[in-house]
Amino acid sequence: MTARDDDRAPGPAGPDAEYSATVLAGHWVQRPAPDETLVEQSWTKTRPTTPDRVDGTVLRFGPGVTAALAHRTHGTLPAAPPPPGPPGRGLRRHALPALVLVCVLAFLAWQRLGPPLAVSTVTVTARPTALGCDGTADLVGHVTTNGRPGTLSYRWIRSDGTASGVLKEVMVRGQRQARLHLRWTFQGTGHRTAQAELRILSGTPRTVTTRFTYDCP
Repeated sequence: MTARDDDRAPGPAGPDAEYSATVLAGHWVQRPAPDETLVEQSWTKTRPTTPDRVDGTVLRFGPGVTAALAHRTHGTLPAAPPPPGPPGRGLRRHALPALVLVCVLAFLAWQRLGPPLAVSTVTVTARPTALGCDGTADLVGHVTTNGRPGTLSYRWIRSDGTASGVLKEVMVRGQRQARLHLRWTFQGTGHRTAQAELRILSGTPRTVTTRFTYDCP
């Protein structure tokens, strides 16, 4: 071993064991070529960085992400909710029940708040049209209405100068016809032509008359 070998600083064993620090002159300093520097900078900027794991919105970066770790990380993510349906689908589904409900409410409102009771036609007939001794005539008034509920007011007036008070007939919903009766009895001998008048007082007043004969020798 020489003195130069003794002055060599101890260093790690390996390929660089023969290395010794030496002060080099300025013209021996090796600088990287311009092209090499550009290539190294470009590689550093474009190198992707892979996250180790995903915790919500926090990303943790680091080297050495394995495929198995990436698989476990993706497996812990919550499943994505199903895509919402078309915006008009729910409206169409509820449109028919809503329409039925509106129709029912409109019908009930019409039944309760519709037009009042109105008389369409009035007729009066006498049975029989010719009476014998001590006979009784049945005078029948036929009244047709619009089917609305209400009270039908009327009175009978006879040709002998007598009249009934105001009579009332209760009409229920959907009832379109009413039969109003008056019985007129004759006694004794004689011949007479009688007349009965039916006056409807509800709504627009109406008056209808009928005639029959009484003959008793």
